[in-house]
Amino acid sequence: MPVYVTDKPLNLTSHDVVARARRALATRRVGHTGTLDPLATGVLVLCVNESTKLVQFMEADSKDYLAWISLGAGTPTLDAEGPVDSVADVPALGAVQIQALLDSLTGPQMQVPPQYSAIQVGGVRAYAAARAGEHIDLPARPVTLHELTLLGLYGGVQQTPRTFAPDAGGRWQISDSGFTFALPPALGEFPTLLVWARVGSGTYIRSLARDIGAALGVPAHLSGLVRTRAGRFRLEQAVSVERLAGATGLDDLLALDLPTIAATPNLALRLRQGKRPEWTGAGRFLVTLEGSLVAVADGDGQTLKVVRAWA
Repeated sequence: MPVYVTDKPLNLTSHDVVARARRALATRRVGHTGTLDPLATGVLVLCVNESTKLVQFMEADSKDYLAWISLGAGTPTLDAEGPVDSVADVPALGAVQIQALLDSLTGPQMQVPPQYSAIQVGGVRAYAAARAGEHIDLPARPVTLHELTLLGLYGGVQQTPRTFAPDAGGRWQISDSGFTFALPPALGEFPTLLVWARVGSGTYIRSLARDIGAALGVPAHLSGLVRTRAGRFRLEQAVSVERLAGATGLDDLLALDLPTIAATPNLALRLRQGKRPEWTGAGRFLVTLEGSLVAVADGDGQTLKVVRAWA
């Protein structure tokens, strides 16, 4: 039941990657754990066959990004898909000022999703309505921005560095060697922030770019985005979409950061039968038998209740 970490390239949708993975791995049962927009690259985690049962638990994982945020130009999509529909002069800015703003945005927030998003309102996808020229009022949703670090302020996207490497804590830094990233074509030369972000599930970095611009009194858009981590999986573990057919994948036991119960055969059988065996622990657990997944189960201090079981 492998999990594959792919490095999604530019100009493919997450669905495109899933379709290619189905062909490469000769199975229809492939799911991903968090959409990346076509103009974003980086970590897209694929769960295959029985591992698709993990997706519901992994969607809530935190994620890390490198984000290029261009100031003084807004777009309907909030990213480099364009076109530019609003412009404004950008005041002189300093790194200390920008970092202070980023610090003020960390923590729990209410964030309005982009109009061009897959959120459904009344059975209609927001992006479908936007493409038809309609506006849907999307309610703000709670998100958490754990860390936002300014890596640099540049005169334009073309002036920004493209090569980065993670430090010991998994925070990516500008580097002379490491990973070199491709960005979508720039919509113009606008002052651009390079930001490393660690965010909770459901966060739209496009909305973050918009909100940073709004806080500075100017329109803004996301001119580049690389996801460097999703949950427990990092870009360093990723394989290209083209190499999926020959990849071995990663053990699905690595997917969830939960305390583990090494079950006896009897406990595993009872959980698979949907019973609620006695258990004194409280919280959510990963239950295994001889190195294989048995269940994700919740303990209330007296019994275990199966949330999802594996045969």
